[in-house]
Amino acid sequence: MPLLTRMLTAPLSIDVRRGAVAALGDLLADRRIATEGRVAIAVGPGQGDQIAEQVRPSLEDCEVFRVDGGTVDAAVTLGSQLRGGSYEAVVGIGGGRTIDATKYAATLAGIPMVSVATNLSHDGICSPVASLEHDKGKGSFGVVMPLAMVVDLDYVRAAPPRLVRAGIGDVISNLSAVDDWLLAAEACGEPVDRLALTLARTAAEALLNQPGSIESDRFLTVLAEGLVLSGMAMSFAGSSRPSSGGDHEILHAIDQLFPGTANHGELAGIGAAFCYHLRVTHTGTGGERLEEIMACLRRHGLPLLPGDVGLTVEQFAEAVAYAPRTRPGRYTILEHLGLDKGAILKAVEEYVQAHGG
Repeated sequence: MPLLTRMLTAPLSIDVRRGAVAALGDLLADRRIATEGRVAIAVGPGQGDQIAEQVRPSLEDCEVFRVDGGTVDAAVTLGSQLRGGSYEAVVGIGGGRTIDATKYAATLAGIPMVSVATNLSHDGICSPVASLEHDKGKGSFGVVMPLAMVVDLDYVRAAPPRLVRAGIGDVISNLSAVDDWLLAAEACGEPVDRLALTLARTAAEALLNQPGSIESDRFLTVLAEGLVLSGMAMSFAGSSRPSSGGDHEILHAIDQLFPGTANHGELAGIGAAFCYHLRVTHTGTGGERLEEIMACLRRHGLPLLPGDVGLTVEQFAEAVAYAPRTRPGRYTILEHLGLDKGAILKAVEEYVQAHGG
């Protein structure tokens, strides 16, 4: 019998609005998440404690754990605590690092995780990938996708604006990742999941053409939903392919070579812009897309150039040269061109000269 459909993993619930946290207790009482209501809450620094206290009265049997940073050690420690407490589910409340650590811990403990995002800095809020720090830098780990997610726009508005704007760069970088995937299909015969590709590209297009700014609830809703769609695209594809191309190779290289330079979304935006610059100058394609991305980054006050994040031209060129080593086996515009160090340095200089005015 022919296969007429396929089963796709998607969140049980997605709630993006003002005041969404008020309904978190009811969500956690859903027996599809926790049969007996034994739920753990993991919070990081910032607004997590406030939300936990707001939710606690509606839960009869919950315990709050502090997550000490977005590290593998913190996630493993939390995972051990979750296993020892026989919890049915865990709620991760905070920014990207807290949620990534909680996703990893939930996967280790074999229980579902509910994501409550207090900022919109990157698509980790609803993805099957956790980016965690370890002794040798930062790595990406496959995890179970959150079973449900909540974004309360009141809390997002209280987060540092820089963290909220960063999510724009991460969603926009989907365009570069999608074109890299199509390039890999053409050059190497790599299979493409067209549904995953469509979700990733749709998320970016919606944000690229959305008027307003992070001061607007409408814009924040589109941003939050774009991050969710990016996470779902990765889940459908079974990898980060639809949301991570040469752009993310560059950001991971920067994270390894020059840690603490900038946050994930900011670097993703610069990486995407530079990858399109390479397309324009070496393949004669992508010119219109480059202009759209640069205009979007400028409009929202995101970094455009290496100097905007404290890197010299030479340092950024070093990261670009190192970038393919961060994702062995992944084929992007960087692998396709195979530029040597001298050519990369020249390309970065041309990029800065073309867009530094």
